[in-house]
Amino acid sequence: MANIMLWEAIRRAHDEEMTNDPLVICMGEDIGVAGGTYKATNGLYDKYGPERVIDTPISENGFTGLAIGASFIGVRPIVEIMSVNFAWLAMDQIFNTAAKVRYMSGGQLEAPVVIRSAGGTAHQLGAQHSARMEKVFMGIAGLRVVTPSNPKQAYGLLKSAVRCNDPVFINEHEIMYNMKGEVPDEEFFHPLEGSEVTRPGRDITLFGYNISVHWCLQAADILSKKHGIEAEVVDLYALNPLDREGIRNSVSKTHRAMIVEEAEAAVGVGSEVMAIINEECFYELDAPPGRVSAKNVPIPYNHTLEKAAIPNANDVVNAVLNMFGKNG
Repeated sequence: MANIMLWEAIRRAHDEEMTNDPLVICMGEDIGVAGGTYKATNGLYDKYGPERVIDTPISENGFTGLAIGASFIGVRPIVEIMSVNFAWLAMDQIFNTAAKVRYMSGGQLEAPVVIRSAGGTAHQLGAQHSARMEKVFMGIAGLRVVTPSNPKQAYGLLKSAVRCNDPVFINEHEIMYNMKGEVPDEEFFHPLEGSEVTRPGRDITLFGYNISVHWCLQAADILSKKHGIEAEVVDLYALNPLDREGIRNSVSKTHRAMIVEEAEAAVGVGSEVMAIINEECFYELDAPPGRVSAKNVPIPYNHTLEKAAIPNANDVVNAVLNMFGKNG
């Protein structure tokens, strides 16, 4: 096992897949000579050259559309959209073309394209660079959406996405690129569907994805040590399709659920998970499911206000204690 940073895991996956298949290319702003804003393609330009590691103009709709078109004829592009905030500009290409082409062509065309993009609230990047857009992407039929919470997942999900014949959107988190974790030395492919129980428990299930998984794990430690509540933590690394069976199995075991997300609650991941819980295990519940989410405001630039706008582990603890009728 290698203990490496998340960006290093992504870079390794790029390198292995480009070595394996000469039709794998990568495209994006500053990914070539500069090695990528987050270093995820560092050194690949020198190794594979400008025809396979393509520095693009600042035109997300243009280069995303180019990659999707190339995928129709057998190329397997990995597109890096520097910030998910800029993915708004490419939505027509992703939603109306990549996600729909197999259905609209009667199976004659496929779009095996991977689109990676960094989102989430980092440190004082302001409202227009702090989007949490996973809830938008996960609502699109025909588009797979995955979101890694650790380097092993980041490595394995990218490798599986490159070899998948569906379009895959990988939602990464800006603040996690320097997070370290163990990645197998041997080649590893992570399933693009499912969920993972990262901490078993009996009293309540905490559902999270990418950064919020870590808040859930911190909260679970506090709840166990200080309050005798054993929380199960489930990592929803696949957002489309969601793991309905995994959600149902955990809630049927613990009989309580709290969904934790960095995004605003409205029309979000938590809303969909709560709908699944109510539809499939309502009679297993000992309490209504709850949500911990961001305030419904644009993310402020001011550091104090920024921290106040997004949740943390203590918010999760307090929400769970409230569900159990306890004080913090």
